[in-house]
Amino acid sequence: MDKRQAVLKGALTVFARDGYARASIDVIAAEAQVSSRTIYNHFQDKAGLFRAVIQDSAERVAAAQLQIVDRYLRRITDLEADLVEFGIAWRTPMPDYAEHSALVRQVDAEAGHIPEEAIDAWQRTGPLAVHRALADRFNALADEGLLDFEDPMRAALHFSLLISGAGPADPKNRRTTDQIRETVTSGVHTFLHGCGARPATVERRTNKGLGHNFASAHDIGH
Repeated sequence: MDKRQAVLKGALTVFARDGYARASIDVIAAEAQVSSRTIYNHFQDKAGLFRAVIQDSAERVAAAQLQIVDRYLRRITDLEADLVEFGIAWRTPMPDYAEHSALVRQVDAEAGHIPEEAIDAWQRTGPLAVHRALADRFNALADEGLLDFEDPMRAALHFSLLISGAGPADPKNRRTTDQIRETVTSGVHTFLHGCGARPATVERRTNKGLGHNFASAHDIGH
């Protein structure tokens, strides 16, 4: 492992444990087993280091979540059942990324003290990238007549919120398998109640395919 990667790994551990405000360059240097000067040479200051850490971590988590999107939503056989299984896989904690989850909780707790550029970089690289992929998949399902909505990104966001739930009163946000399944199942049911394709939608798509000229802007553009 080169020194830059060692710093990123050590800094993730410290930021996830101590938060942004309390973490110090000296503690991070000790964790990474490098000199403080090495950190400044690579990242300039703590703000630059934090931005690089959260972006690097978010990229790896997003890659894992994109694999889940592809694995569960590439081919749909039963829309509700497949969305439930996808939601469970998506919301089940991934042990390999426990430090990232802890880092996100630190960001939530002290967002007012964290440089805005770091939060923007994290959102673009992580959550927004995953939501775009989910929106693209939902758009494909809408084209197949399985979903009905006006804005795929909004539909992806609503789906994510609905299957997340409030969560238990646990400082580490742990959930049992049964709790996850119950929350996801309820969320998917609510999502499909609002976005599930209706007979009129399927009929409009069929008529559009036959050449009729009364398709709505929703059917044409998403």
